[in-house]
Amino acid sequence: MKKRTEYIYTAVLMAVLIFGLAIFAVLKPADEFSESERRPLKQLPELSVETILNGNFMDNFEDYTNDQFPLRDAFRSIKALSRYYLFGLSDNNELYFAEGHIAKLDFPLDEDSINYAADRFEDLYNKYMAGKANKVVFSVVPDKGFYIAEENGYPAMDYAAMQEFFKNRLDFAEYVDITGTLGKDSYYLTDTHWQQQYLTGTAEKILSALGASAFDNFEESVATEEFHGVYYGQSALPLKPEKIVCLHNAELDGMTVLNYETGKETGVYDFDKLGSKDPYEFYLSGPSPVLEVTNPNGEEGRKLIIFRDSFGSSIGPLLMNDYEKIFLVDTRYLLPDFVGNYVDFEGADVLMLYSSLVLNESSTIKK
Repeated sequence: MKKRTEYIYTAVLMAVLIFGLAIFAVLKPADEFSESERRPLKQLPELSVETILNGNFMDNFEDYTNDQFPLRDAFRSIKALSRYYLFGLSDNNELYFAEGHIAKLDFPLDEDSINYAADRFEDLYNKYMAGKANKVVFSVVPDKGFYIAEENGYPAMDYAAMQEFFKNRLDFAEYVDITGTLGKDSYYLTDTHWQQQYLTGTAEKILSALGASAFDNFEESVATEEFHGVYYGQSALPLKPEKIVCLHNAELDGMTVLNYETGKETGVYDFDKLGSKDPYEFYLSGPSPVLEVTNPNGEEGRKLIIFRDSFGSSIGPLLMNDYEKIFLVDTRYLLPDFVGNYVDFEGADVLMLYSSLVLNESSTIKK
């Protein structure tokens, strides 16, 4: 009799839970955006005879119910914690947790991807730099997995092979190996990106190859203490927020940045972005096709052109000491044929700085 009562209680509890969540799902207004995952959420698809017959309604409805499930973030956290600590699995959503860092399983080396990227860089050189640029330097930003993956039993990309490939293939550029200037603590715990306050040595090595000098003094200030990186939401782990720190001096504070896409002029740090979906955009206002930086204290007429991805946003300010004009170009957002409309390469120094994450998935670089 006692067991029967327990079965009844269990069945009733499950029924209440299931029907309660179903009713909650029906009554709850659909959320438009996931702050934790930094992406728009699926909305209720259009219901019509056509969408039912072609199957689009059911396909999209399944995505909608997954995205709009009640207490979704809480259940995602339970799943992630269970995978790591209850079932002892090594990753969740292709992310792993090691030495306090969340990192992405990014392997193996995609030869087609790095060949595609090299083709794009050669095209840029032949079109704009050959016979015009002063010095051309290329460097790969290693993912944090370079420093923590193998040591913790996770598969890792062959970073050495990637570096050797670009060193040999891009014979028009001097390759600069910056891996020795960085370590795992150079990166945010919950994000892909590196932290600016740890990049002075990296900047010095790049500038040395360009024949330029680095700033000799900085002051640190905390821009925010409430930064959650992109891996925070993707991993669903309940981790503490981090600080975003910026480096200041009189020269940097006197520079102006013109965004050609928006026409907006800011300083090298855009404090309005600290309240955006991605506070890392605080550095140089985030992704943009072309930025023009004016340094009143730079050497007259001296130019630096940086082809970059998002990693260039935080190190960019540290590279500007000697240059009167600095252009930051992101060909993930600008077709290469239009680069010459904004930038004159005559006598300029050129830095091509891309992360291994982008190079191993280089379809985002425009042709």
